[in-house]
Amino acid sequence: MNPLRPDHSRDTHPITPDWVADAVFYQIFPDRFARSGRVTGLNLQAWGDEPHFHRYMGGDLWGVIERLDHIQSLGVTAIYFCPVFQSASNHRYHTHDYYRVDPMLGGNEALRALIDAAHARGLRVVLDGVFNHASRGFFQFNDLLEQGEASAYRDWFHVDGWPLQAYDDTRPANYAAWWGNRALPKFNTGNPAVRDFLWDVAEYWMQFGIDGWRLDVPNEIDDDSFWQEFRRRVKAVNPEAYIVGEIWGDAHRWLQGDQFDAVMNYHFTRPCLAFFGARTLDHPMNERSGTGRVDAMTAEAFAARMTDVKNMYHPDIVRAQLNLLDSHDTARFLTAVGGDSTAYRLATVFQMTYVGAPCIYYGDEIGLPGGPDPDCRRAFPWNEQDWDQDTLALTRALTAARHATPALTRGTFEVTHAQGEGVVFARRHDTGSAHIALNAAGHDMHLPFTGVAPGDYREVLTGRTVTLTGDTPLSVPARGALVLVPLR
Repeated sequence: MNPLRPDHSRDTHPITPDWVADAVFYQIFPDRFARSGRVTGLNLQAWGDEPHFHRYMGGDLWGVIERLDHIQSLGVTAIYFCPVFQSASNHRYHTHDYYRVDPMLGGNEALRALIDAAHARGLRVVLDGVFNHASRGFFQFNDLLEQGEASAYRDWFHVDGWPLQAYDDTRPANYAAWWGNRALPKFNTGNPAVRDFLWDVAEYWMQFGIDGWRLDVPNEIDDDSFWQEFRRRVKAVNPEAYIVGEIWGDAHRWLQGDQFDAVMNYHFTRPCLAFFGARTLDHPMNERSGTGRVDAMTAEAFAARMTDVKNMYHPDIVRAQLNLLDSHDTARFLTAVGGDSTAYRLATVFQMTYVGAPCIYYGDEIGLPGGPDPDCRRAFPWNEQDWDQDTLALTRALTAARHATPALTRGTFEVTHAQGEGVVFARRHDTGSAHIALNAAGHDMHLPFTGVAPGDYREVLTGRTVTLTGDTPLSVPARGALVLVPLR
């Protein structure tokens, strides 16, 4: 038996939800995506102003509903939202009420309408679960601040002494907080009442109709039994729910089939920056960002690393990994590579043709730049004259090919050539294989296509038909790609 995967021969459901292998995700930071105008009376920044840690742009869930045509036009099949629950922060990782969608976002009514509208289009909805810590405004912690040692909720948190100092940074806080941030008191998940509370939150929103959870810093709840019960309860409501954890490093512990289905695949992100952005990497930018320093890679090193990433976990898990080029926690890929749009487009080709579920961070599809937080959380520019139409067209062509080609979602991954700045790989499948060539050089390059079944193929990026007769070398344009899929 594979030690990375427990024996599920008696299970009635697969280790991971089957739909994720075919999915294309779209990540939305709600405050910055779209403002409907239906939520009024707010002190907001002008839409498109420079992002600020403490100010609001006023995006809401009604605005997302109004923009579902755009989202669906990208070939997206699932939306992952950064937190939507009531919070006194624009990013909403400071949860006040886990049972209430933030009124600024339209409240529970707006989420209900959004889920119904999304499901009517075949789009799934995954919410961000922040269960390691709450906020100073969370009722139980607020009671602790008001009542001190007499609080009924004293054991919901990790108290080291009295009095608590939630706002005075010159004095000891006397309670555990996420990375010492007093605004984020850490739950005592060893307390049965806290565990039941958080599990009930997970069940409540599953029953409300969401399709899964993205889990914020779940490694900091250092308790396998907590996540095992979390999974049991979530899957009891919907066996096909997706549970994806924010784990930046090795995740074997959580991917044994009894906790998470997958993780945010930052092991995918860094090599893409290193190879496609090798010529233009902005090292100071990345060092200030969540990704940290990234050193350039050759084609040989990139191919070896991505093969390792493909082999890192059980194949069912690899197909469910959330493959991202950037996120709300990193500089945007375009900015991290010094504004080189060719690097971003090459990385997008790879993202859409590699094994796992690609995730587009809102705005990347139209060339939205952004440095480290908060700059990576800019307002979406809805004036189409400001869009990079080439990148948008490329994104749509690639997602369409992915949905139409089983090899790109279910096929094996095999590098057939890697040298200098050129990589060729195959996605092999019984229904016909796809072959992809990537040229990161500044000049045209002839790259060999080996192990190709003779016949006609459609080149996705140009729409032309290519006839292959065997081990055929083809010219790949400078800073460009060929994506050959079986001609149907």
